[in-house]
Amino acid sequence: MKNQGFSTVVAAVAIQLTLGVIYIWSVFQNGIKDTIFGGDNAAAALTFSLVVALMCVGSIVSGKLVERFSTRPIVFIGGLIMSLGIFSAAFVTAENPWLLWLTYGVLGGFGMGFAYSTTIACAQKWYPHKKGLVSGFIVFGLGFGGVVFTPVAEWAIVQFGGQGAGEQPTFILLAGIILVVCSIGSFFIKDAPDGYMTSSVASSATAQKVVKNLTTMEMFKTPQFYLLTICFVFACLAGFMTSGFARPIAVARDLTNPAIAVLAFTLFNSAGRLFWGMVSDKLGRINTLILLLSFTAILIILLAYAVGFWVYVLIAVVGFSFGGFLSNFPSLTADLFGSKYMAGNYGFVLLGFGSSALIATQIAGYYKDIADKYGDISLMTPAFYIASACAVAGIVIMLILKKMSK
Repeated sequence: MKNQGFSTVVAAVAIQLTLGVIYIWSVFQNGIKDTIFGGDNAAAALTFSLVVALMCVGSIVSGKLVERFSTRPIVFIGGLIMSLGIFSAAFVTAENPWLLWLTYGVLGGFGMGFAYSTTIACAQKWYPHKKGLVSGFIVFGLGFGGVVFTPVAEWAIVQFGGQGAGEQPTFILLAGIILVVCSIGSFFIKDAPDGYMTSSVASSATAQKVVKNLTTMEMFKTPQFYLLTICFVFACLAGFMTSGFARPIAVARDLTNPAIAVLAFTLFNSAGRLFWGMVSDKLGRINTLILLLSFTAILIILLAYAVGFWVYVLIAVVGFSFGGFLSNFPSLTADLFGSKYMAGNYGFVLLGFGSSALIATQIAGYYKDIADKYGDISLMTPAFYIASACAVAGIVIMLILKKMSK
């Protein structure tokens, strides 16, 4: 039985690794901006936002399907849809730029959602008293996928003609990898049998129990759901601004190797998922999130004024904090509402994550266009102040949730 749980976690990590392609969009941003969207930063970044937004929709749909069927076929179908979307994006032209939103953004994100929250929920049920650690391991795979695929994508772009020509052929390569890994990995995914999961959903650190597993409709009737989802929006703004524009920011600040900025974010983002997941099992989910929001509020302001090597450092530590949100919000969702309907419930909480991506990339894209127009990257600073203020608002929400929990 334990071997089945272990193989499920390993397969989930491998699948999430390929889903990590989402975090290397900044590798494609400049080339796609010029070849498909006529130099419009915000329009190009909308592709990345749509992936995240539709991932939330896919998570909601798949969460309901898992309750009726099982995790394995849902993950398999998700891999097919995601690979089809990214593969189709390779053939979009500047005459119909909206097709990139539909293929890479909508199809890619929707398919990703099928595999994302379902694998997290499935693994948590095998290890109900170590949700932080298990969630951290799985979303570590998602973050580390950015580390793996950034050099792969950079190399492929060069091989296929360089910036402005090699991005779309690279999509074909990535689509093939996603299809193979998700198809094989899905066969090792197995749901925990009925009765295996305990009703105790918190570690000794959180010191709380849920009276029962709440269905999605029951969750909607609680104020905790709305507070948690809104906090998710505020928490992730800084991370999305940094991940989507890490490379362009590094280029604008005349750094010699801007690809390091993308690698720094993705590497520390993945490490943060594992580290903060383990910390939350000891410190408690809400306390950990308050700490992460405090770090984020300060770090994103420092990034606005960083120069030279410090740009890499601050991009890395923003990514480290951002990773903590991705391992703690699913665990806190299970703590508050139970693990039985976790896949579907977390799909709705993820709407905060998707909304954050849409808001962050549009705000950052708007100010980046202004900065490009006047040749002064400091004009992007207001976007970072907005993200910092929202992180502070997130701290207030977590304090309210903490009081309600008591």
